[in-house]
Amino acid sequence: MKLSICTTMTDPDSRNDPWVEAMKCYEELADEVIVTGSDWGFDFSWEEIGQFFQEGFDKCSGDWVIRMDLDYFFRKSDFQKIKKFLIDNEDSPAVAFPQYQIFTPDRYQLKTKLCIALNKKNFPNIKLNGGGDLCQPTLNGNQILHHEVPNLKVPVFQYDSIFRTKEIISSDRARFARAWNQYFKNYGTRGGPTEKEAFDAWFKMIEDRFKFHVHKLNINEHPEFIKDKLLSLTPDQFGYDVFGLKNNTKRSFFHYFTAYKQKYI
Repeated sequence: MKLSICTTMTDPDSRNDPWVEAMKCYEELADEVIVTGSDWGFDFSWEEIGQFFQEGFDKCSGDWVIRMDLDYFFRKSDFQKIKKFLIDNEDSPAVAFPQYQIFTPDRYQLKTKLCIALNKKNFPNIKLNGGGDLCQPTLNGNQILHHEVPNLKVPVFQYDSIFRTKEIISSDRARFARAWNQYFKNYGTRGGPTEKEAFDAWFKMIEDRFKFHVHKLNINEHPEFIKDKLLSLTPDQFGYDVFGLKNNTKRSFFHYFTAYKQKYI
């Protein structure tokens, strides 16, 4: 089996993306890594997200392709499990993984399950054009859903905006809000076109989500590729203390019950 990984990069240094660490992870796991994307100006078109991933998928020559956002990581100790599971499920169009969403290095929530391993050899007509972000996998016009495919109990660690400052996040969220509005003709939950509106809407979402981050992590449980960067977080970065939320968030029984149900049931 030949394994490919495709990802996208857009201004990774100015956005504080952990791209150097991600490339080390991907290059050790896969036989081939394909990177697409371009630097954005003040604005971009929402459909570009899926178009970049589709370009990467089309360029991949592997039997299986894993579509990775630049903040997605696997642990090295799971590499062989991943490869064996893909070989064992060659009749499936995709394989899903649990997503650990991480705001601070010591906690996570099992946010969802991701259909990111795609069987290009046996299902070459897979497209990355589904979902609200227009980059989820579809087959014959139907989105491939995690409960319809084999699930491997190997987590994808997602580091979200953990290394970004408030200024970077504000600019980024405003750019995404304007792109969303241009495509869908509304701002939805994204606040508005200005940096303040977009940041405030994003931070309200973070406040709600962080309450469900009840599962504990120690630094040695993170993928080895990202440990040093996590240990170097500074007070101006989101992941240091979630801009003050780390020590000011109260969790109820509902949050614990829901989070444990998501993970174990």
